[in-house]
Amino acid sequence: MPNTQSNQPRRTLLLTGASRGIGHATVKRFSAAGWRVITCSRHGFPENCPWEMGPEDHIQVDLADPASTDEAIAEIKNRLEDGELHALVNNAAISPKADGGRRLGSIDTARQTWAHVFQVNFFAPIMLARGLLDELKRAKGAVVNVTSIAGSRVHPFAGTAYSTSKAALASLTREMAADFGPLGIRVNAIAPGEIDTAMLSPGTEEIVAHQIPMHRLGTTDEVAKIIYVLCTETSSYVNGAEIHINGGQHV
Repeated sequence: MPNTQSNQPRRTLLLTGASRGIGHATVKRFSAAGWRVITCSRHGFPENCPWEMGPEDHIQVDLADPASTDEAIAEIKNRLEDGELHALVNNAAISPKADGGRRLGSIDTARQTWAHVFQVNFFAPIMLARGLLDELKRAKGAVVNVTSIAGSRVHPFAGTAYSTSKAALASLTREMAADFGPLGIRVNAIAPGEIDTAMLSPGTEEIVAHQIPMHRLGTTDEVAKIIYVLCTETSSYVNGAEIHINGGQHV
């Protein structure tokens, strides 16, 4: 696909959790539009993701470790030669399960698991946004936090730590929109429902059949398209919103 932004300086996206699912589709969407994409993941660069400069613009980071996250922020700053970051998409998240893939509820989730989940799903996004504040401000950039339908209702498969971390991230999005907005930085969230990824649990077909009016799963590209819109001028007056992408599952 040709570069659709050839008439303006190349924009840069920083994306966490890029190796699969929604993250992988988001990289392809932005890369196809001519953006430079810097990816962050606890894994090395995935060879099955053929975007321009992929291996050279991939940073291996453990977002569960604040020190590793700080090191990644310093490395990202070094790679932004012009000191501008046009978009930050906080997509990385973890959702631990009990033995046999069973849901972890509020009674049986270990304290260490709560802390681990919140560090990745909640604290890492604000660490990255604050750490790269100057670069986002220079570019009048956008931040997109990936929350979840599980952040606003009890979900049969998503564990309590995951769900509450996503609810906290949704609240943080509003707070960030109020704080970052005066600096020219828009902050929004997307809340996916049942998307066709490797994270789907057995029994999802029952949700699709009985709870989703459109009677189908969403695709990762359908999510990536909304992320792209929230990072471009199409949404220039959208700030502090949480966009539900779930085929009507929440109605």
